[in-house]
Amino acid sequence: MHLDMTLLPIFALLFLPEALTQGSSSRVGVVVEAKNITFPAGSRAVLPCRSQRMVWTRDRLSDRQRVVHWDVVRNSPEYSVERVLDMSPGARQRVYNAFNKGRVSIPETAFNDGNFSLVINNVVTSDKGVYTCNLHHHYCQVHQNIQIQLNVTKSVRKERRYWDGEKTVFVVLLGSSVVLPCVNRRALWREGVQEDQQQVAHWDYQAPGVRPDRAERLVDLYASGERRDYGPLFSQNKMSLEEDAFTVGDFSLSIAELKPVDIGLYTCYLHHHYCGIQERRIFRLTVGPPLPSNPSTLLPTIESNDLPEPRIEENDGPRVVNVILPEQKGYFVQHLGYFLATFLLLTLIAVAVIVLTRRRKKRESEYDIYRYERGNITNGGEISLDCTELSTCNQEPSFSEYKNNLLKERGLAKDCNKDFEAKLWK
Repeated sequence: MHLDMTLLPIFALLFLPEALTQGSSSRVGVVVEAKNITFPAGSRAVLPCRSQRMVWTRDRLSDRQRVVHWDVVRNSPEYSVERVLDMSPGARQRVYNAFNKGRVSIPETAFNDGNFSLVINNVVTSDKGVYTCNLHHHYCQVHQNIQIQLNVTKSVRKERRYWDGEKTVFVVLLGSSVVLPCVNRRALWREGVQEDQQQVAHWDYQAPGVRPDRAERLVDLYASGERRDYGPLFSQNKMSLEEDAFTVGDFSLSIAELKPVDIGLYTCYLHHHYCGIQERRIFRLTVGPPLPSNPSTLLPTIESNDLPEPRIEENDGPRVVNVILPEQKGYFVQHLGYFLATFLLLTLIAVAVIVLTRRRKKRESEYDIYRYERGNITNGGEISLDCTELSTCNQEPSFSEYKNNLLKERGLAKDCNKDFEAKLWK
């Protein structure tokens, strides 16, 4: 039984500290896989290293794995997309519009020198549009493109070339010729490259306590069939690789008769310079105790003729627990403060209403008592005044000498006024 736990590159740095100092990714490749594997002593270990992108098929002229095609997008009189032409190493260029035959072309030596520029002779108004040069390499899974806008003018003064921030714009004279550039001189797009010499796979071994730059090279394997063994391990059949590794894309390393001295860090490097592939896979190999040789000690579900399986030592992998955290540290305290502030505000409002109500009632009661007392005082004075006035004004002397009623009343009024004024002055 064996442990097959694929980790991300970041976990590879955590669980495999030695991988951090193996060099920069530009030099040794990107870590695409990292595993901790345990096998019992005496068993056969297989360190898997597979990649279908490393399967070698020579990019000959007849396989059509490289294609170049030009497309044009027009916005007037209506939006349309049109394929202008295409070409591959195993076929001649194909022009899709009969009007463009003999007028539009790309160099026949495009896949030899990397020049895929589009040549348009006798430019017409309908040639206006956005042209796209597309390069596809299906074998290497590489796709590149470039856009150029073509405008047509009737004035010589308006001819020019400029960059609009996204693409190059060509303004050409009507009836002239123009070359829309598309050049890529990478070996990926050109012939005459020894592709088999640019594909290589090799294994390195780093023993415990050994510096990464002192790692031991085990084997180099080339797509041409050449293999370079370092040390006696392969000659003694201690280690082995598949004979058709580049045919099936399997570069797994087999180690027979595991021993405790075989523990360490094994690294598989895959380089495809033709396609730009730089990958590496890291394996930490540990050797456990040997399996019991007595069949009677095996589990009943395993038959005697079955091969023993490696023992699995399951390590607790990283567990992810989703926790919803508040945006701020004082989230709950803040909401509690909002609640208390609201409660305090309502309490203050209630107290204010009660106090105002009591003050109003008290003021009304005091006003009623004051009005009542004032009314009593005023009423009593009027009565006594009336009584005084009546008693004073009703006194008639017995020896009245008035000759008529008018004179009598006038005299009485004078006497009453004098008496009333005398009282007031007192």
